[in-house]
This record gives sequence, C-alpha cells and structure tokens, in this order.
Amino acid sequence: MQEKLVERVEPGDAHKTDVIIIGAGPVGLFAVFELGLLGIKARLIDILEHPGGQCIELYPEKPILDIPAIKSITGEQLTRQLLDQIAPFDAQFHLNEMAISTEQTEDGRWRVETDLGTQIEAPVICIAAGGGSFQPKKPPIPGVDDFEGESVFYAVRQREKFEGKNIVIAGGGDSALDWTLNLHEIAEKITLVHRRPDFRAAPDSVEKMRALVDAGKIDLHVAQIKGLKGENGQIEAVQVESKDDGEYDLPCNTMLAFFGLTMKLGPIAEFGLNLTENRIAVDTEKFETSVPGIFCIGDMAHYPGKLKLILSGFHEAALMSHGAFHYVFPDKKLKFQHTTSAKGLQEQIAR
Repeated sequence: MQEKLVERVEPGDAHKTDVIIIGAGPVGLFAVFELGLLGIKARLIDILEHPGGQCIELYPEKPILDIPAIKSITGEQLTRQLLDQIAPFDAQFHLNEMAISTEQTEDGRWRVETDLGTQIEAPVICIAAGGGSFQPKKPPIPGVDDFEGESVFYAVRQREKFEGKNIVIAGGGDSALDWTLNLHEIAEKITLVHRRPDFRAAPDSVEKMRALVDAGKIDLHVAQIKGLKGENGQIEAVQVESKDDGEYDLPCNTMLAFFGLTMKLGPIAEFGLNLTENRIAVDTEKFETSVPGIFCIGDMAHYPGKLKLILSGFHEAALMSHGAFHYVFPDKKLKFQHTTSAKGLQEQIAR
C-alpha cells in the first residue's frame, strides 16, 4: 500500500494519554475501539511505517477466514475497516518507532520512550506487539542486497504490481505456496524453486500447486539458488543448481523469496515482565501482566489454552479495556453498556 493509512505523529516530543498501546496490528487497533467505548484515549507505537502489523506487512491480500460474520477478508481490508471503526476515538499513531524502555514516574504513571526520543506517559501500558518484531530472513545469496526493493521482494504488498511479470518464487513454506497459487493467473510466468521435493506448506496448497505443474501452468524446479544475474537493481536470471542438471539459469525479471521470518522480541524482553518462551504471562480475567498497570494481548500473551487467533485477541482486548478502566479512572465505577442499547455510545461511534 502506497498511501498513508493514518497520519504519523512526528517523533521526539513528549505526550500524555490514558493508555499506551505497543503494536498497531489488528488486536492493537481493536483495543482502541474497546477502550474508546469506555471513554479511554490511546496512543499507539509501532516499528512499521503503517498500522496493520503482519496482516499488512506480510499478508495484505491473503484471505483471513476466522473473523466472525465475515466470510473472507484480506489483511488490508481488515486493517482499513478497523481504522474506520476507531476513527471517532482519535487515536494517535507513533509509527516507524520502537518502544525501547519503560519507567514509572513518581506519581505512579508509566513513561515509555522510543528509539527516536519520543516520550509518552500514561497510567496503563498495553503490549499488543504480536510475536515481537518480525523480519524476513534474507536468502544467503551473494549480492541480493543490490536487487532488494527493485526486483527482489520478501512480501507481496500490492498484487497488481506483479501482473505480467516473469517471477521466480523461492521457498517451500505456506507463503511461497500461497503466492504461487495467488499470482499464477496474473503473472506472465511463475517458476517455483525449492531445494527439496517435500514442502512445509499446507497439504491442500501443495496438492493445488502440483496440479498446476502437471497442467503446465507453472514450473517447479527442485534446486538450490546459487546467485543472481542483472544490473542496476534489475534481476535478469536466477542461477540455480540441481542434483540431476547441475548449474543453470532461470530467466526472470522478479524474484519473491520466502525463507521464513526472524522474530525479535527486542526491548520488551527488558521490561521486567514474566516471560515464557518469549511470551508474556498474563491472567485471564483482565490480561494484566506480573507488573500492575501493564497488560498484554494478542500473540505475545501467554496463558493456559491460548490460541493464536485474531478473534482471540479481540476478546482479550475487550477484557483488557475493563481492567485498564480502573487505572485510568480510579474514582469511577465502571457501568458497562452494550453498544446496542447505549444511545450515547451509538452516537459516538456513528460520528
């Protein structure tokens, strides 16, 4: 996506709010809505340049099938609809910034500082950072940096940009198979390269891929990528080596490399929270961590029976919001109303 989804707050200043949300993926965005229903304002911090998290960064056009009452929705569509839903609550976004430290002020509030010098104070922190900061693993190919962003890519952000391209897709997991299946109808040619004949992807995807190979609609090469040919950022061929055919070139003008992701928990590991296998232990009443006033929802939250589903994160966001209310408004009693029966809430959401 090229256009801005939200306006970014310029870094380096000091701010105050009710809740600091670390992570602007779908669960972090829905938390803004649940907090807003209770009159709680939020600011979000995210290392990416746009909201949406993994849904936008890695799977913007991949169908998501587990959102209640929605048969199918892409990561990009889900992000846009969540942003539209939270628009009345005027959340502020600190994008392209990483939360690097937390400290408690003398009055008991929390201060979060980012790597760009932004400081935000609030009585509550909510960590909604997925599994941390995910970065694609670069293939061990000499000179690949010279082609990145021009003709070598690690994610598909706009499907139409690959229309008419001669594409080599490298990898054997779900992402490689998903985009082989999704792009073969619009690309000039698709060549899938994997170092072995077995694949790690869903069996259904593997079966569909092999059917396309048998029908002559895509090519499959069991080979190891050895190098790239081209100049000025434009790839002309991928050099591969197979057991049976030795070294040879695959002409192409685009390569999509899906070699998995590297998860970096980053500075969150230093926040003084109880960690279990790089996830944060929470209670299941309000999703508060071992540190009072710091909550965790989404994939990073750990508790018995945890399912890493977006819909689970939405449920966690609702309960977290009720827990946060008592820190934000310690002298008020929470009187929760269903949005279908609360006229004031309906008017606020409709604005």
